[in-house]
Amino acid sequence: MILPIVAYGHPVLRKVCEDIDKDYPELEKLIADMWETMYHTNGVGIAAPQINKPVRIFVIDTVQIVEGFDEEDKKEYPDEKPVKKVFINAHTVATGGKDWAYNEGCLSIPKVREDVVRPGEVTLRYLDENFVEQEETFSGITGRVIMHEYDHIEGKLFIDYLAPLKKRLLKKKLEDISKGKVRVDYRMMLPK
Repeated sequence: MILPIVAYGHPVLRKVCEDIDKDYPELEKLIADMWETMYHTNGVGIAAPQINKPVRIFVIDTVQIVEGFDEEDKKEYPDEKPVKKVFINAHTVATGGKDWAYNEGCLSIPKVREDVVRPGEVTLRYLDENFVEQEETFSGITGRVIMHEYDHIEGKLFIDYLAPLKKRLLKKKLEDISKGKVRVDYRMMLPK
């Protein structure tokens, strides 16, 4: 089922989410709904708080990014492989590598894109959809997408990384998003 995306300003986007266990109600359906919602909105990742669930789950699929690489991207990220994964109860083990900027956007903050500086790699410990514990290091575009989605389960948004002046310049756009004054091709859940 395609679910509405929680809009900027909704309090669930600022909650540090809770770990779940394998008895979480309708977990398989929740994950299927997250995939369906992400693909419907043309996203490359979605976290549970974005569909109004304050739990530590996110999904990513970087196929459309990697397949859409131009020649310059292929040179810059020659080892980039598309990744499609479910992350449950993810926690950061380490970050490292050279910090780099990349232009990010977010389904919960539509029509806003800004350069965000993040570490070059992230190591996560998480459970896959079968509740098997994993620990992996991700870098490149995939690492970037994972760090963005991970921030959601920590109650952070990509705009939190922006300089104060840049945030002030975005204030009106953010207010419009929270009031539903931005047109998107998917349903939004506005703050109450």
